[in-house]
Amino acid sequence: MLEKLLPIMLLFQTILSSAQVKTAKNINYAGNTEVKNTLNIFYKNDGIANKPVLVFIHGGSWSSGKKETYWWLGRNFARKGIVTVIINYPLAPTAQYEKMAGDCALAVKWVRENIENYQASGDKIFVMGHSAGAHLGELINSDPKYFQLAGIKNPIKGMILNDPFGLDIFEYLTSAEKDNYYYDFLRTFTDQPAVWKRASPLDYVNNIKNPHLLFYGGKTYDAIKIQTPRLYEKLTANKVAVEINEVKGKSHVPMISQMIFGSNALYKAIVEFVNKFT
Repeated sequence: MLEKLLPIMLLFQTILSSAQVKTAKNINYAGNTEVKNTLNIFYKNDGIANKPVLVFIHGGSWSSGKKETYWWLGRNFARKGIVTVIINYPLAPTAQYEKMAGDCALAVKWVRENIENYQASGDKIFVMGHSAGAHLGELINSDPKYFQLAGIKNPIKGMILNDPFGLDIFEYLTSAEKDNYYYDFLRTFTDQPAVWKRASPLDYVNNIKNPHLLFYGGKTYDAIKIQTPRLYEKLTANKVAVEINEVKGKSHVPMISQMIFGSNALYKAIVEFVNKFT
């Protein structure tokens, strides 16, 4: 009898947990009416205040993607006690990397100043990004000019980079095959090598003080497999708390799509990381 009841009980528990997750949608973080400057918030309405908050920056080669795609990420983290903010930002070709990064910093500023209204603490902000989103997250974390322009000190407690692309965009654009991706990236980074240097988070690594959790796929792009361990090595040399995980058998897109399932192992590692540093 118990064997028959157990799946029903688990289903009921899942539905109940889902019902407790609230969503605040399409909040503008930049004081304008642009959809590209909006965010969605996922939080568990359990009466517990001062939770940690995760700001997620999506990937998409700096030219595609939207916050709505990642509702499952927000819901899964919220169920695990982490308030999650998923943001939009302007994309190429209408914007280049500095505008994108500046707006991501404004989104983090909004979270710092307003997230207490959603049962989280502005003193417990973590930033997570996948692919191009990881590049933008690390850029605003490592190059101080973005939070200076936003008018605040860097409030990020820790960084979670999932298969980060473009940590050294100068190296990539200098040596990469000139295919469709290459020319797509030039819309974001121009054709000027000096700009590529300024856009490379690894050039600012000595500014990084906050802990990092790094993931990369065993079957991902070569540039990611080279540059992610390089970031790990540089942070380790600078005595910055950092963990790195190669996820065997995963290519680039599956590195984030695997997290559709709330039982995915990356959640356990991320939740432990967040709890360790809050």
